[in-house]
Amino acid sequence: MNKLDIEILNILQNDSSLVVKDIAEKIGLSKTPTYERIKRMEHDGIIIKYAALVNRELVGLNLLVYCNITLKEQSKKALMNFEAAVTKFPEILEVISISGVYDYMLKIAVKDITSYNDLIVNVIANIPNIGQYHSSFVLKEVKRETAYNIE
Repeated sequence: MNKLDIEILNILQNDSSLVVKDIAEKIGLSKTPTYERIKRMEHDGIIIKYAALVNRELVGLNLLVYCNITLKEQSKKALMNFEAAVTKFPEILEVISISGVYDYMLKIAVKDITSYNDLIVNVIANIPNIGQYHSSFVLKEVKRETAYNIE
């Protein structure tokens, strides 16, 4: 990746709805090479997908929770089974394998505490091999960014 690729990535991270013509003007390149650079970065897996960022509260998802999970067993098969189970649920936005006291951190967005309790009781608690879980409820999002600082 060179400087122009990084400029394109920074532009797209801030507004992925821009058309190639507008991006090309911003970086001082013609439309065709700009298009080719974007397609190459998509092909190479640098650009994974394009998405609209939604205000979760305005769509009724008022509760954001980070749920830390400890598994009883950490064999490769146990980890893979857990990951396969939790990635099936749309309320679970992120599944992150972490080091330290817990094995995984889940980012979960739901309507309210009742919905979260239902998810815990009917879904998470029934996944085999879970030793314990600890929930942290988000009181306020002070900073929420999706763009990586690429230089």
